[in-house]
Amino acid sequence: MARKSHRRDDGRREKKKLRSRRHNPDGTMTLRDHLYELKHRLGLALLALLVGCILGFLWFQWRVGPIPSLGSLMTGPYCELPSPPRVELEPGKCQLLQTQPFEAFLVQFKVGLAAGAVFTSPLWLYQIWAFITPGLYDNERRFTRIFVVLASFLFLCGALLAYYVVPKGLQVLVSFGGDQFATTLVANEYISFVLVMLMIFGVSFELPLVVTMLNRIGVLPYRNLKTWRRGIIFTLFVFAAIATPGTDPIGMLALACAMTILFELAVQIARVHDRKKDREAVEQGWGDPEDYDLPPTKADKVGTDDVT
Repeated sequence: MARKSHRRDDGRREKKKLRSRRHNPDGTMTLRDHLYELKHRLGLALLALLVGCILGFLWFQWRVGPIPSLGSLMTGPYCELPSPPRVELEPGKCQLLQTQPFEAFLVQFKVGLAAGAVFTSPLWLYQIWAFITPGLYDNERRFTRIFVVLASFLFLCGALLAYYVVPKGLQVLVSFGGDQFATTLVANEYISFVLVMLMIFGVSFELPLVVTMLNRIGVLPYRNLKTWRRGIIFTLFVFAAIATPGTDPIGMLALACAMTILFELAVQIARVHDRKKDREAVEQGWGDPEDYDLPPTKADKVGTDDVT
C-alpha cells in the first residue's frame, strides 16, 4: 500500500511538472497528459461555478451590507413600472406572479447560477485559457491574462448597460396595451427576459476583444476592417434587432450603438497596431512606406528635401 501511494504521489508531481513552464518549457504533452489536464481544468472551472452558484443563491434573499439582495435587483426594473398599469397584488408591494409550486425555487436557482457565473468568470475563464497556454509562447501567455481581465470587465459593462435599458424597454412594451391591459408578469418569464438581455449585452460587448485578437494574429488586418466597416456596422444593427427579445426599440438601439462604438474602438486599435507592424517591416528593409500605404516620416521628408 505504501508503494502504491508513493507511486501516486510521484505521478502527481510529474503531472504538475508537465503543467509548469519551468520544468516543461516547450509545453509538450502526451495525449493522456492532455486528457488529464483537460479533466483537471474542467473540474476547477466547475468548482468555481458551483461556489458562485451557492453564493448567488444565498444572495438572492439576503442583503450584503449596503448592497440590496439579488432578488431586489432583479425585480427592480419591473418595480419601476408605474402602477397602473402594473398591478399590485398587495398594496404598496411589488411582487411577481408565481404560477407553479417550485417556480420561486427554480427562479432563485437560475438567477444564482447566472450571478455566480458572472462573478466567478475570471476563475473559470482562467482555467479554460490555462489549458491552452502550455502550447503558447511566453508573450502569448501574458496576453491571455489580459484577455481574461478584459473579457470579464467588458461582460460586466454590457450587463450594467442592459440593466439600465431594461426598465425603459419594459415601459415601452407595456404601454402598447393602453388602458385595456393590466400588467402582472409571471416570475419565470420575466426573469428569463432580464437574464437574456443581460447575457446578450454582456456577450456582445466582447466584440472589440475578439476583433483585436483576430487582428493581432493577422486574420483581420486593418485594411480589411476599413473596407468592410459599413457592412459590419449594418450587420451589427441587424444583429441587435434580431438578438434583443421582444419588440423593444430602446434595447435594440442601445445595443447597436454600443456595439458600433466598441467596434470603431477596435478598428482604431487595429490601425495603430498594423501601422506599427508595417513601420517595423520598412525599417527591416521589407519594402518602402508606399508599399504599405504609410505616410512618410520626418526622416523620409528630410531625405527627399536633401535630394531636391
